[in-house]
Amino acid sequence: MPDPTPIVFVIDDDVSVRESLELLIRYEGWQAETFASATEFLSRPRECVPSCLILDLSLPGFSGLDLQQRIAGERTDMPIIFITGHGDIPSSVQAMKAGAVEFLTKPFTDDTLLSAVRQALDRSRIALDQDAELQKLRDCYESLSVRERQVMSLVVSGLLNKQVAGELGIREITVKVHRGRVMEKIKADSFAELVEIAVRLRVTCARKT
Repeated sequence: MPDPTPIVFVIDDDVSVRESLELLIRYEGWQAETFASATEFLSRPRECVPSCLILDLSLPGFSGLDLQQRIAGERTDMPIIFITGHGDIPSSVQAMKAGAVEFLTKPFTDDTLLSAVRQALDRSRIALDQDAELQKLRDCYESLSVRERQVMSLVVSGLLNKQVAGELGIREITVKVHRGRVMEKIKADSFAELVEIAVRLRVTCARKT
């Protein structure tokens, strides 16, 4: 199955900028979608394909920085490239600190923009791969029984099988059986890997207080 064609989103209230960037993006073989405002962009459903956003800093009403803050936690797989007609050091610092890939002042060359887009799309692919891997781990964890989850949380907290048995009021041999099933279902090859997976899944300790 071929890789999906990346999407480059453009938000700029200047129609001439949108049109020129759309032509440039399509010429490189990417999909291009343009919007005149942040509000218009937010109504567009999300797609799980590599993507990035070319975002004008000065938009009417809902500014570029406002939009960056709005989508920071929702669309981590969509890096942002800011463009602006005015050099604004405080805004550029704020944008870069918040994770922007680049902050370009108009006029910029096509090569400069395309280089930033390639970097952003590479980031997007990595983020999507990480999200997919994490979802697989979540699915594996969901397949555990309640008791298996209890055993997992106690084991990764550092308790020995005998201590886990005492915490749960079950036999040590039963703990060993559950532990083996956990390792199999989670697809962990070692205790260290199980701990790493638990950290990624934010598994909390079920130990009695």
